[in-house]
Amino acid sequence: MAHAFDPGASARASIGSGLYMVLGTADEAGTPWTTPVYYAHVEMRQFIWVSRPERRHSRNIAARPEVSIVIFDSGVPINSGQAVYLTGSAHEASSEELPEMVEIFSRRSQLHGGMPFAVEGVTAPRALRLYVAATTEAWVLEPGTDNRMPVAF
Repeated sequence: MAHAFDPGASARASIGSGLYMVLGTADEAGTPWTTPVYYAHVEMRQFIWVSRPERRHSRNIAARPEVSIVIFDSGVPINSGQAVYLTGSAHEASSEELPEMVEIFSRRSQLHGGMPFAVEGVTAPRALRLYVAATTEAWVLEPGTDNRMPVAF
């Protein structure tokens, strides 16, 4: 007996096993830009990364907070991949958010062999800042098709 496909389980698997997400942003004129960033997540709905404010994607977020995100394993054979597609809005973390978000990001970074992070490392005068994307919609591909199925977490 075949098991019914569970879009939420598929999305959780992609997000939980992924290390990098492709972050899609646009500038004030709508010119698109994508970039891979290492991420941590909060309950599969918020995504956290560090970057420099002068980077193109960071400048785009400051001008236009709407983002798209794709998380997938690029090493799987053709026609066997799965991805999760997300939309939402992003911002530089506020001083109120920083302690919790830095702790979450630092824990995952160290789990994957990265360095620890602290609030002092992502605030002025340091070069890096912490960014947060809150997602509002998510989809995965229906197996064997190119149909996107909505995900409810």
